[in-house]
Amino acid sequence: MRKLITTASLLFFSSYLGSSLAQVIDPNWAEVEIETLEHFRALLQFDTSDPPGRELPAADYLRDVLEAEGIPVEVLFNDPERPNVLARLQGNGNKEPLLIMAHTDVVNVDPDKWTFPPFSATVDDGYVYGRGAVDDKDNLASALMVMLELKRQNVPLERDVIFLAESGEEGATEYGIEFMVNEHFDKIDAEFCLAEGGSVARVNREVQYAGIQTVEKIPYRIELVATGVAGHGSVPLQTNSVARLAKAVAAIADWRTPIRLNETTAAYFERLASISPTEAAERYLNVLDPGRASDSDEYFLTNEPRHASMLRSSLSPNIFDAGYRINVIPSEARASVDFRALPDENIPEFLEEVRRLVNDPAVEVSLGARNTRPRGQASLNTAAFAAIESGINEHYGVITLPTMSTGATDMAYLRNLGIQCYGIGPAIDTEDAALGFGAHSDQERILISELHRFVRFNWDIVIELAAQQ
Repeated sequence: MRKLITTASLLFFSSYLGSSLAQVIDPNWAEVEIETLEHFRALLQFDTSDPPGRELPAADYLRDVLEAEGIPVEVLFNDPERPNVLARLQGNGNKEPLLIMAHTDVVNVDPDKWTFPPFSATVDDGYVYGRGAVDDKDNLASALMVMLELKRQNVPLERDVIFLAESGEEGATEYGIEFMVNEHFDKIDAEFCLAEGGSVARVNREVQYAGIQTVEKIPYRIELVATGVAGHGSVPLQTNSVARLAKAVAAIADWRTPIRLNETTAAYFERLASISPTEAAERYLNVLDPGRASDSDEYFLTNEPRHASMLRSSLSPNIFDAGYRINVIPSEARASVDFRALPDENIPEFLEEVRRLVNDPAVEVSLGARNTRPRGQASLNTAAFAAIESGINEHYGVITLPTMSTGATDMAYLRNLGIQCYGIGPAIDTEDAALGFGAHSDQERILISELHRFVRFNWDIVIELAAQQ
């Protein structure tokens, strides 16, 4: 009898502990949502436009909020106006750290084009409007809330959880991620990293799929300089530098650079096909077959240019500078081309191919100055990707598409050093970009309910990866 009572008591006690632990690591979401919106709107109201670049007010706010909860904070900088905020919750060291990262700066604005003032964080019809609403103060507020709740719930951790609010992502990385990597890498070194770069796609408010960024194209700038003989505009010359440059630019714009897939893009198109209508699915699957990829490419170039860009290193002539008055043939004309290279592209060989394509000794082709990124790619076969995929299924109920971003993020600097980084983001209406409500637009916004869902999604990923199981 005593043995039975002891066993029953142990079972009860074990059940009690399990229930207690579940309560500890499950926040009061109603309270969390109120606080999330408070912090999110406060962060949006700081004008951290870059340029000119002054993230100090947002950094001070984050430091104060974290320190008020007893979380140790470091503020690190090479410019006191552009600091980085670093906080760490200690684990037992059984696993390598997890880094959760977001940037405090935002792209600059033209206030006259905004319906609601860009730094007002106006709430209207279930949305919050403001510069940075989806780039990147949504991730910033979410990461902040995860840190606060981990501390408040006293969650036992198997790995350190590191919070980094970095400056300068929007084009001045020497103040943010480059400074942290070059001067303080030991403080942010981790096995996994979660940052911006992904999103969950909604159409007509119905979630379709989640894109998780695992690799990104590398930005370069190609400069074209055409030279010729200056002269009077009334006497056309075959050496006209403008005409030579125009032919070179046209050749580059028309060039179909080779199609080449990697682990991420192959998985992306295969998974996308599985949720697409028959005709679209066939196009996505054709990409996986070198013999049929060109047919899909033709369609993509006209109808889905982002997918065409994901297949190749891309070239977009975006700046043309020539001449200074109508009756003068200029001796020099310049153009700049936005070159987004695949992660494994051989840059010197690619430039030689551009020179052969231009085929004009009077047009010089070279790399210009640009804030580029190093190479690196995250694996799809890690505990972090599995946790993200599980979280997507739990909170959004849709397929996860590993994605190669055509744009650039600061994760590239970390991937280059061996950290497995994954870009995540909240659910965004795909219609918003065309309507001017997307990132870098004049009416940037996020649905409040999706911000809250994103916080819960973040929480579950961090618990899965970092909490003692």
